Amino acid sequence: MVLFDAGGADLPHPARAEPQPLQAGDDDPPGAGGHAGGDADGYSEVRPRRRSVRTHHPPPPRVAADLHPARHRLRPGIRLHAGLRGGDGDDLLLAWRRQADHRQHHLARPSRDGRLPRAGRLPLRDDQPRRRSLLRPARSAAPPRGARVVKAFWREYRENWIAVIALAVVVLVVLAALLAPWITPQDPYDLASLDLMDARRPPGFVGSNGYVHWLGTDAQGRDLLSAIIHGLRISLQMGIAAGLVAMTIGATLGILSAHAGGWVEAAIMRVVDLQLSFPAILLALVLVAVLGQGKSQLIIALVAAQYAYFARTAYGAATAERQKDYVEAAHAPPLPSWRVVLRHILPNCLPPLIVVGTVQVANAIALEATLSFLGLGLPPTEPSLGMLIANGFQYMMSGRTWISVYPGIALILLIVAINIVGDQIRDQFNPRLRR
Repeated sequence: MVLFDAGGADLPHPARAEPQPLQAGDDDPPGAGGHAGGDADGYSEVRPRRRSVRTHHPPPPRVAADLHPARHRLRPGIRLHAGLRGGDGDDLLLAWRRQADHRQHHLARPSRDGRLPRAGRLPLRDDQPRRRSLLRPARSAAPPRGARVVKAFWREYRENWIAVIALAVVVLVVLAALLAPWITPQDPYDLASLDLMDARRPPGFVGSNGYVHWLGTDAQGRDLLSAIIHGLRISLQMGIAAGLVAMTIGATLGILSAHAGGWVEAAIMRVVDLQLSFPAILLALVLVAVLGQGKSQLIIALVAAQYAYFARTAYGAATAERQKDYVEAAHAPPLPSWRVVLRHILPNCLPPLIVVGTVQVANAIALEATLSFLGLGLPPTEPSLGMLIANGFQYMMSGRTWISVYPGIALILLIVAINIVGDQIRDQFNPRLRR
């Protein structure tokens, strides 16, 4: 289509030389008399560039048609394609007497095109000003969304230096518990390696085995440092295992009751409310007395005493999410109930469950230590922190306080550190406390 002058009206911009497309179409092949990036009346030959982009000698003389009429210097060869111009109506180009190329269907440039630079941020063309901005080098892609969320969470978490110290204590304790068989000088479970001649020795005593007991020994001759590290390992195992199982059962019951409603909701939540009316230590004592001693029995008792907290938390969060529009929209297609619960409701209930989980892990560790102190926890062959405190309790009045004091300090540090981390996570997940 050809545009004509309508009534001699003045155009916003005077007519200029018509630029050619950056890529030649099938009906307009490049010729020896056309420039690769300039106007149709160019006189340079189209060929790949095999030399450095920057030149140190003046360009060869050109005819007057190649000079820019305004600046009287070499005209820049790269021009914007007519099909790629903006839609504001300025710089409207006159149509050629041929079929225009489709704006989304341009042929590829030839290999090693001379208009493209080499690596190293060189200028685009020889005839551009030397102070022109250079091309950017290749950069890495943006990090995934999960990495950005973790980075933002850590940026806000580290603003509280007390929470950072507590997290460092928790990480240090976890690493010591994982590496306990390799970093402790003695295996407190190996009864054959114990010597009663080393029993109740003060801190710094050199035992019969030749190593120093930095925290002293207990009544059975165990190295107290080794016993504390192994006791932390047992306490973490009990607390984390019981917390995960209790969170799984409680979250399932709470979300199921909130989503189902009716008599299912009433039956489950009344049982949960009834259990919450009893102290957790009382339920654990009854179950341990019925089931007996052992790791499995102790985990069952801890789970039965703690799952109700997760059930109540999950029920409250799921009830709030069920009233929102996105859940009603998910039921509109309709989607299966299990998919709505797993894909929409459960992910939005995880933040409060994580907060309760961190607190309940600390409570499980304290509850296990309490049961072991009372002699209802683990057997004597597996000394936990509560049992170590109980073993030295009878020697408190005789001056041998290290037997109970050092395990008690380790237990307090672990529980307080986990609670501080849980409180910080709760504050960050609370939208009312966001700044």
